[in-house]
Amino acid sequence: MAVMREQGQAREIRGRFTGRYGMSAKHNKKQIENIIQSLCVLVVDDNQYMRKTIRNLLVNCGIKDICEAADGIAALDSIRTMAPDVVVLDWEMPMLSGPELVRIVRSPGVFPMPDIPIIILTGHCERWRVVEAVRLGVNEYLTKPVSAKSLYDRLVSITTQPRPVVQMGDYYGPEPRKLMTDAVDEAALALTPSVAVLD
Repeated sequence: MAVMREQGQAREIRGRFTGRYGMSAKHNKKQIENIIQSLCVLVVDDNQYMRKTIRNLLVNCGIKDICEAADGIAALDSIRTMAPDVVVLDWEMPMLSGPELVRIVRSPGVFPMPDIPIIILTGHCERWRVVEAVRLGVNEYLTKPVSAKSLYDRLVSITTQPRPVVQMGDYYGPEPRKLMTDAVDEAALALTPSVAVLD
């Protein structure tokens, strides 16, 4: 019962971010700081030193409520019981890797919180991994070493300008940025039909 109450509170907090602090709202610096400071962040990494480093970065961002999990299985339990606002996730871990964890979490009807924002933070920067992460439905992708500012900027983006969660075929996650700009591009082309756009 207490877990359900905590999950309800976390959903209320996320709802507050997407509702009151959603895309249409403009925020001053103090409001953004308050939003970031009120976050509960789950750090998932098999390396204890890296978890401590990420924790320190988050503390430098002003976040006080930080939880840790050493592997993907513990992370699933933590998400269910603690209902964090954001998950910072490593790519490679024993037992359950980052991509496998994202697949499980992004399963509406199977997992209780499929829309939780996920930031992949990894030492791998190969293009195929970034493409795979986007295909799986992560919100952001950062590579190690990471600065507190980069992490802070992604947290601000996730909380103050959240992308709507969509389901398209097998995909469930934040609306891909490409789709968000397609409508703008099509409108621009309709207004200026004589201009050719090359990628």
